[in-house]
Order: sequence, then C-alpha cells, then structure tokens
Amino acid sequence: MAAPSSSLATANVMLAIYEKKTVTVDLYRPLRQYIAFTYSEREAQNLEDDLLALKQMRSDLERPADSLPARRDLIQSYFKALCLVESRFPISPDRDHINSITFTWHDAFKQKQKAAQQNIHLEKAAVLFNLGAVYSQLGLSYDRSSVDGRRQAVQAFITAAGAFAFLRDNAAMKASIGSSTTLDVSVECSGMLERLMLAQAQECVFENTIAKGSTPMVCTKIARQVGLYYEEAFAALNVAPLSQHFDRTWISHVQLKAALFYGEACYRYGLELHQKEEIAEEIARLKSGISALSEAKKSSKGAAAQILEAITKLETNLNRNLERAVKENDRVYLMRVPSPSTLPPIPAFSMVKSMPMNEVLDASKERMFSSLVPDSSAKALSRYTEMVDDIIRTQAEKLQQGSELARVRLKEMDLPDSILALEGNATLPTDLKEDVEAVQICGGPAGLETELRQLMDLRRVNQELLLQPEELLQKEAREDAQFRSQFGTRWTRPQSSTLTKNLQDRLNRFAANLKQASESDARIERSVKEHMPLMSILDCRPIESALPTLARPIMSLDANEDAIVGALKQSLRQLETLGAQRAGLEDMLKEMKRKDDILPKLMTSTGSYEDLFRKEIAKYDNICEDIAQNIEAQEQLLLQIQAQNDEFAAIFNLEDYKACTVSSELQQMVVEKDLLFIWYFRDCCQQFSFRDMPNAWTGTTCLLLADVAKLIHNRVNMVHSHGSRMNKTRASSHQLMFASREKSYKQIAAAIAKFREIKENVNEGLKFYVTLQDAITNIKQQCSDFVMTRNIQCREMIEDVQRQMAGLSFQDSKNNGAYSYQTQRAASQQQTDAVNMTNPSRPQAPYYQPPAPEQPTMPGYPHSLPPPYGSSTQQPPPPPYIVGGPSPYPQQAQQQPPPSHEYGQPAYPGWRGPYYNNAHAQQPGSLPRPPYTVPGPYPPPHQSGYYKQQ
Repeated sequence: MAAPSSSLATANVMLAIYEKKTVTVDLYRPLRQYIAFTYSEREAQNLEDDLLALKQMRSDLERPADSLPARRDLIQSYFKALCLVESRFPISPDRDHINSITFTWHDAFKQKQKAAQQNIHLEKAAVLFNLGAVYSQLGLSYDRSSVDGRRQAVQAFITAAGAFAFLRDNAAMKASIGSSTTLDVSVECSGMLERLMLAQAQECVFENTIAKGSTPMVCTKIARQVGLYYEEAFAALNVAPLSQHFDRTWISHVQLKAALFYGEACYRYGLELHQKEEIAEEIARLKSGISALSEAKKSSKGAAAQILEAITKLETNLNRNLERAVKENDRVYLMRVPSPSTLPPIPAFSMVKSMPMNEVLDASKERMFSSLVPDSSAKALSRYTEMVDDIIRTQAEKLQQGSELARVRLKEMDLPDSILALEGNATLPTDLKEDVEAVQICGGPAGLETELRQLMDLRRVNQELLLQPEELLQKEAREDAQFRSQFGTRWTRPQSSTLTKNLQDRLNRFAANLKQASESDARIERSVKEHMPLMSILDCRPIESALPTLARPIMSLDANEDAIVGALKQSLRQLETLGAQRAGLEDMLKEMKRKDDILPKLMTSTGSYEDLFRKEIAKYDNICEDIAQNIEAQEQLLLQIQAQNDEFAAIFNLEDYKACTVSSELQQMVVEKDLLFIWYFRDCCQQFSFRDMPNAWTGTTCLLLADVAKLIHNRVNMVHSHGSRMNKTRASSHQLMFASREKSYKQIAAAIAKFREIKENVNEGLKFYVTLQDAITNIKQQCSDFVMTRNIQCREMIEDVQRQMAGLSFQDSKNNGAYSYQTQRAASQQQTDAVNMTNPSRPQAPYYQPPAPEQPTMPGYPHSLPPPYGSSTQQPPPPPYIVGGPSPYPQQAQQQPPPSHEYGQPAYPGWRGPYYNNAHAQQPGSLPRPPYTVPGPYPPPHQSGYYKQQ
C-alpha cells in the first residue's frame, strides 16, 4: 500500500532562539591602561589597533544585526578575541587585576532577569548562547519547501546544537560560579537547547525522506528519532530548574511535536507491518499512536494551529488504517492483538549530530595581541609546571611500586588462594570460568546424550521416510509389468524403469548418504563414551567444587585454627584497604594537578617567584606524607601477614596442599591412624593413676610406663605398616589421582575443548538430517505424483484397449452374424471382469483431490474418471514444485475436446501430453515436462566434516 502524503506537510513550524541582550561596556580604556602600566606606553600604542578592533566588535554586538550571516561572523570573531583577552588580561574583582569592567547580560527567555559579573566567563557564555541563537534563526530562514533549503536548514540546526553543546561543556559551569547568573546559560538549559536543535534538524531530514518517497521502514526510523529528540527536550523542560522558566507555549510546542512524530512513526511502521501481513502488531502500533496523540492534545494550549491541524490529519489516517486492519483481522487473519506495553520499541536511527565547534572557535591562529606575551610569567609558569610534574611522577611511582610489591608478596605466600581453598571458595580464571558456564548453559556433557538420541531418531525417521518412495516406485513397476504381460503389444507406453532412472539414482544417493551418516554417528557415540570421564567434570555445579580444597585438621590440642584463620583474613582486609587508599591518593594527585593554575597569580605577582613557588608547592606536602605513611603501614602489615601465614601453613600442612591434593580415601586413612594412636595412649594411661604423689614413683611405676610406651610404639608401627600396605593396594586398584590446581585447570580446559568438538559434530549431524529429510520429502512427493500420473495413463490405456477390442468384435459379428446381443454383452462383461481382476481393490477416494468443487466428466463416458489404481485415501498437499503455467489439475470444468483413440491425446481437461509417448514430440507452447523430471527445490545435502556426500 502506498503511503499517502505526509501529515506533516503543514506541521513545519519550528522554534528559533532569540539573542541575549547586553549593556554597553568600555573595554578600550581599562585594557589600554593595564598594558601601559604593566608593560609600557609604547606597547599600548603598538596594540592600539587591536584595542580599537575589540572595542568595535563589542559595540557592534550591542546593536541589532543587519543580516544573520554577518551577525554570525561577528559573534565568532568576538569569541575568539575574548579567548585572547582571557589569556592576557586578568579581569576580576581583585585589587591588582582589571576590576573596572563589569559585563551585564539579560536572560533570553525572561528579559527582566539579568546577571552582572566582573569576569570574562559570563561574557564568553553569553556570546556562545547568541551564536547558537543566530544559527537557529538561520535554520528557520531557509526555504524548507525545497531539497536544498532543507539541507541548509539541517546544517544550521546541527551547528546551533554544536554551539549549545560547546556552551554546556566549556563555559556554562564557569559562568554559574559568579555572584549572579541567568538560567539560560546554565548547563541544564544549554543541554535542552541542544536536544531541541537536533530534533529540528532531524525533522528536516524526515521531510527530505518523505519527499524522496523512501520506504515506510526508513521513514519510521527517522520519524521515531525526531520524536525521541523532542521527548528529551520535553523531559528537561518539565524538571527543575527549567520547569518554571519557559513560557507555556514552548512546553506545549515541544510536547505536541514529540507526540506527533511518535504517531507518525506508528503510522509508517503500520504500513510496513501491513505489507508483511503482521496485522496484529499493526493494530497495536496504530492504537498506541492514536493514544499518544489524544493524550498530547489535552495539553495543546498555546500551540500553533499548524501543529494541531497536522495532528488531526495524522489521527484521521491512523484511524482509517486501524479500521481497515481490524476488519482484515476479524475476517481473515484472526490474530490476537498484543498489548502495546509488550511491544518492543520502534526502531530509530539518527541522521544528525551536534557539530564540533573546536575548530570553528579556535583562536590559536588569531594575531590579535600577539605581541603581548608576558615572557617572565610564561617562563615561571613553565618552571612551576615542571616542579609539579616531578612531584606527581615521583609519588605515582611510589604508589605503583607499593601495589606491585603487595601483589608479588601475596603471590609468594599463595594468598588469598589458600584461604579460598580452605573455605571451599577456590576460583577459576575468568576466561576459563566463562567457558565452563557457556558449556553448562547449553546442557553440559549430560546433554550430549539427549542430542545423540535426537540424532538417532532423526536417522530412523529419514530411513523410514526413504523406504516410502522406493515402495511406491516398486509397486508401480510391478503393475506396469503385469499389464504389459496381459495386453502384450497393445501396451505401448514406456517401461517404468526407463522413466524412474533419475528418481532411483537420487534415492540411491540418499541411501548412501544415510549409510555414511550412520557411520559418523557411531564415531560420535564412541567419542562421547570414551571422553565422558574427562568431560564429567564440567557437570559439577559450581565448577569450583571440582577444584582441590584445603582440609582442616581433625583434632588439635589448643583448637586455635579458627583464630589463626580469622587473624590472617583480617590482615588481608587491612591490606586491601591500604590498596584502595593508594588508588584514592593517586586520583587526588591528578585532580590537584588539573586544578593547579597559578597563572593569574604569576601575572600579578610583584615579589620573588621562588617564594610563590614554595607557597604553592607546599599544598602537595600533605598528600606526599599520606603516601609515605601508606607505604610504611603496608610494609609492617606484610611482615605481620608473613608470620600469620607461616603459622597457618604449619597447621594446615599447606606445603602438601601446594604440591598435590590427596584423595579422600588416603586422607581418611591418615585420620584413622592419628585417632588410633590417641585411643591407645588414652587406654594405656588409664591403667595408671597420675594422682599419686611424686615420691610414689617407684621402680615398678617406671617399668609400667616403659611397658606403656613400648605398647604404644608397637601399636603405632603396626598402624603405619598397615597404612603403607593399604596405600599400595588402593593405589594399584583404584589408581588414585594426585591433581594440583594447575592440573585441574588443564583438565577443565581439555574437557571444554573435547566437549566443543563433539558438540560441533552433533550439531552438524542434526543439520544434515534435517536437510536430508526435506530433500527426501520432496522426492517422495515427486514419486507420488509420478505414480498418480502413471495410474491415470494406465486407466486411459485400458479403456483405449477395450474400445479397440470392442470394435474388432463388432466387425466380426457384422460379417458372420454369429453373435447375438446377449453374447456380445457377455463378452464385454468378461473383458470388464478381466480388467477388474487386474485391479482387485479400488479405494473410494482418489489419490489427489484437486481444489475444484467437482471433477469434470469426459464426453463419451457416463461417469467421472475413476480413482487411480493403488491410490491412498489421504489427500496430500499439491506438489510444491509445480509453479507457473496452467496446472495439469484444472480448477474449473472446461469444454472437453472429443476423445481420440490415438494414445497421447488429452484424456481430461488440462491434459497436455504426451508425457510418455516417445513417438510424439512435444509441441511448441506445451507445458514443461512432468513434475517428476523437474529438479526438486532441495538438492542433495552437501555437508562437511563428519557428513560428506559420497
């Protein structure tokens, strides 16, 4: 559906920004006096022309402009001059500065409000604001009814947006620091005006797009971006501090434009959806656009009549398309209309952006006041900058060295990895962990078995599907051979084997592909079984549970393990805090360097520069002291952590953990030996009372203790001997693995690589079987059509043969008079029975039912054509490969030509044979060859890797 003319033809009302007004300021006399006093009278005379030029530009700025281009050039030149003045003349309320100049500017939107400051920042901000305002007026001055005019307007609006963006980023903040300021040069207002100018530039692009007749989707994206820009401007106007500063007509204008272009985007998007027949979403989009327009019209007070007219026209178009879409959906599509809140955002594309103004406003090449260079101040500033840079470089190196030292020392002590291993919180490298998560998301190794079953099911389906066309062709060939033997030379049609060679070849190729695929499947299955022990580690959730852990001692004499671990963790937290402090100190250094500007002080200083340098450098002493204290505290803390870690390693046997992780069975065996030792010692000691007095220790007591010690020694040796035999036996039977963390990482990486390899092979197999199934389905349809066509021809030939035989019988009866009417009828009945014997069972429904309401009857035949031999009662869909030209299965009954006894003539309406009669060449203008000789739309699948066609 072609899009009607744009509803925005009369909605090209746009906004221009008025300039700020100022009062007269004399720059000539104060600046000349400063030059004469600071430098010399001669220097002031040499710069007389520059001072007069600056005075003239300021005077021209105070008067209305004769033309917009001239006004634009004046503002840009004056801003560059202000940049030169700022770097050479210190204008401020300070006593030693130029304090007799006061810049006064009125608010552009509320003329009664004004600001006055004794610095150049307000002057620069106001000039930038006026530059953006002039460019906005230039954009409205162009004739936007032409393509060139719209392009010029776009350029003007994006330049205005660039001016407001430059104001926001470079001058607005400085201007707001003064004693008084106006809201129009604030950061918030300049940002809002930038969005407004971009919206109007994008709107001009949209008008050009409509004029060129672009597609609905292109128009949709551009219109939606226009609406987004207006929505951003409207959002800024609705919040403080701008909410009470602008006139209501401004807010209504921006709000209506935002709603208008949202509705326009919905309208254009609806056209695109209608072409794609996505009626449900079209209805939802149209309703959303109508709702937005209706809501915006409630706040239309003070808006331009052209915008209201455009909204009304657009609303009419939306309602018309909505009514059409609803009718079509109710009658044809019957789709459920989604809620507008569930729809994805309308796509948008911005064709404009704010123009960078750095080059336009660059004053580096200007020659004004070029001779006025305070050499001493420049050299002093350069020297001071070098001193500051040296301090910052030295302190930054100390901070970096402290952080690197802490990292290396912790690495040597295997911290905090050993603490994490003790708590069961060992971590993987980030890239390895992401790979494991990706594997687990797609099912992991356990999911491969499910995919293998899917692979086998698809192979079985393809094999069963491939048998069906083969059986059809074989059945048809047997019937053809039966009739050929029955009728002899009268059966003149070609043999089935000569016609089905191409089909048989394709079926054989498919069978070979299936055989090769089965072998590939077997290799994949074997690979899964072989590598499942390796890949099973990927099923651990979380994967960190598969890493070696550090076990706590089962028993302890003083039970101080928790205290040691807690103290070590506390020290690590303190070390982390020191590292965060170093990062903050480094940022503080950079911020101090950025804000350290002593140029005004240098230019006004009358004493020694060295004194000023010492005073200014002293402000870095505190942060340097903080850095030294941080480094010293870290040194002490690292020594404390070293001692705590040594104690931790001794208790938890950390050296053994670093080397390898013992299997759970061996750990349990060691625990059992320790417990046996303690139990034996306790039992033996209970045989002697330690409450006796010291003088009670006799020779008998000593002998008893010796027996106890000997018993304990024998028991312990027995346990150790038994444990050694257990170690060897279990190591030989269970093949215990000693896996370090690095080995675990390598094992996980190898498992991921093998999983991806098998996964890729399985996906390739699934893709192969799906593609092959489509191809087999296609050739099955071709075989079915071939069999159906042969059955129709078979009936025609049988009837033709019967007519020939009936004609011969009539001639014999006429010449001899030997046959009576009953005899002829009996003979005819016998022939019919013979034919029926060749077709013992006929289904009631034809194999293929055309879409016509009724099968046309043949002239000369009392009834419609009988169903084909061996047809199925099901009705498959029409062959997808028959495209173009008249169908061999007519849709309506046509006038049938008289039947002919010559084989190959039309047997039913639409027949354009001869398909099988080789004696008759195809006539020009006839239909293409029968469907089963047309190459199918699905070529034999060509796969790579495991699945390659033979």
